[in-house]
Amino acid sequence: MGILMRILASCTTVYMVLLFIRIMLTWFNSPLSFNRSTELLSRITDPYLHWFRRFPQLRTEVLDFSPVAALAVLALVNNIFLTIAVYGRITLGIILSMLVTSLWSAVAFVLSFFIVILAVRFVAYILGSNNVHPIWRAIDTLSKPVLYRINRIIFRDRLVTYTTGLLTTVVVLLILRIVGGILVNLLSNLLIRLPI
Repeated sequence: MGILMRILASCTTVYMVLLFIRIMLTWFNSPLSFNRSTELLSRITDPYLHWFRRFPQLRTEVLDFSPVAALAVLALVNNIFLTIAVYGRITLGIILSMLVTSLWSAVAFVLSFFIVILAVRFVAYILGSNNVHPIWRAIDTLSKPVLYRINRIIFRDRLVTYTTGLLTTVVVLLILRIVGGILVNLLSNLLIRLPI
């Protein structure tokens, strides 16, 4: 049983890597998107990705979170296979722990994404980069709701500079990422110990 579960876990890991490569290729217009290996990769991965794209809750006007959900589900399945391989069984506590961990992985990815783009935007703004470039406008459009909400909570109705708002948002998101990771890890360990 343990060997079969490890083989299944290895298969899901390989499929997750293929999905990740496919997702990365969609972000770039490159000659790679027209060769035979990419076409084969599309045939293997697109049916699974399209299944998640059917859910409008996973998409906004700017972002499509369906690939994140697709990877999170596979990560959960992979964890189930590995848990059965290690423990020889699976309990409700282990399943709940894996669900919490998988949900946190998706949230942590989004937090990390915003931390990186806001930190890059902060550095570019400080260095006096061309603020009307389409890349910066896209980043500003994407980050404006997060920036606005966090600054509204922290500063209430006070006016702050753009750099202060950016820096504050990066710090708050970083704290949320670190503290959230610690809390989820503690909760996950508690759930695993449940005897049910």
